[in-house]
Amino acid sequence: MPQTNAALFERRKKAVAKGVSNIGPIFVDHAEGAAFVDMDGREFIDFAGGIGVVNVGHCNTKVVDAIKEQADKLLHSCFHIAMYEGYVALAEKLVEISPGDFEKRAAFFNSGAEAVENAVKISRCASGKPGVIVFENSFHGRTLLTMTMTSKVKPYKFNFGPYAPEVYRMISAYCYRCPLGKEYPACECACADKLKDFFISNAAAENIACLIAEPILGEGGFITPPPEYFPKLQQICKDNDIIFVVDEVQAGMGRTGTMFAMEHWGVAADLTTVAKSMGGGMPISGVVGRADIMDAPHPGGLGGTYGGNPVSCAASLAAIDALQNDGLLDRAKELGADLRSRFEALQKKHPIIGDIRGKGPMLALEMVEDPTTKEPATAKTKALTAYCLEHGLILLSCGNYGNVIRTLMPLVITEEQLDKGMAILDAGLTAVCA
Repeated sequence: MPQTNAALFERRKKAVAKGVSNIGPIFVDHAEGAAFVDMDGREFIDFAGGIGVVNVGHCNTKVVDAIKEQADKLLHSCFHIAMYEGYVALAEKLVEISPGDFEKRAAFFNSGAEAVENAVKISRCASGKPGVIVFENSFHGRTLLTMTMTSKVKPYKFNFGPYAPEVYRMISAYCYRCPLGKEYPACECACADKLKDFFISNAAAENIACLIAEPILGEGGFITPPPEYFPKLQQICKDNDIIFVVDEVQAGMGRTGTMFAMEHWGVAADLTTVAKSMGGGMPISGVVGRADIMDAPHPGGLGGTYGGNPVSCAASLAAIDALQNDGLLDRAKELGADLRSRFEALQKKHPIIGDIRGKGPMLALEMVEDPTTKEPATAKTKALTAYCLEHGLILLSCGNYGNVIRTLMPLVITEEQLDKGMAILDAGLTAVCA
């Protein structure tokens, strides 16, 4: 008997926990490039990319072929028990392509949250200090530690406390809604300099192992700092013997037009976390960084049963190859410029768009009721994503108020698909603002 969205949704209600959310009652039958088809035969243009996971496209041929080839040879042995070349080759590749001309090492895990948590473990071991500094509007995961590090309470932290200790939160560089009430560039990036005051009023620098920052705040609303911000933060960390960690889980692997987003700021972090699009659709994550820091934990201190699974390593190597050798980084730059131009045209037509920000095709539209007051247009943003879903466009919201639209479409999206998606978005803006 053929399965439909409705039939599968009824099965889902009886078997899947309520806490596992969905944007709508759709089930994917198959996907390719920047689109997928549901169980009812409807095609959807995908501006979400599995939440930034398929930068190289759904079912990228190189990735699929690598998975099939590896699956025929070895599915699992656990790298701690019997090693295999793929793990080493992927570590070599990350060491090669990640920012910084210093000696590096890499280690692999399963999810972005695991990568972040291990970056904290490594930092604590290397520094002998317990404290961690994170930022307002940040998202780092859903484990106990990374949930604590995540800023937004609902739905990520609500009713899940108590939280992990020694996590401290600092203001972020939110130029559109500056927490210091200043304007850029006259502010001279005062939000970064606040870190010096933070050591006086919040946590002593002598107790801080690491500071962890997303280049562009993902779930927090694609908040994008000005050029001086990260160099300032890094220098303050260096002056105070604090390990500077960059969370590239969502912003990395070509999403901003460069392999790593921090390349836009000319900053090489001490440690970098990677996941999502590194695997081309397969679950894998990692930490790469300075050899002396990465080598601090004792043998057996890092790892996990499935970390760096051979099939996921093969998929990751293929995804990176596609980014490097199939013109996808150049395509990302072109797509980013095209999207920004299209969004600027939409902003002139729809005053609800208060701010456009991001790098490359990792762009966001902040929706406001009034451009002067900047009151978040939360209800209209929710209505907009619902309209787009109904008309065949997968579009995600984010931000503390849920009033930010973000674009994470696969970099292989065609002009026809982009035109169609933008037409649906334009119509949706007209409908919700009527």
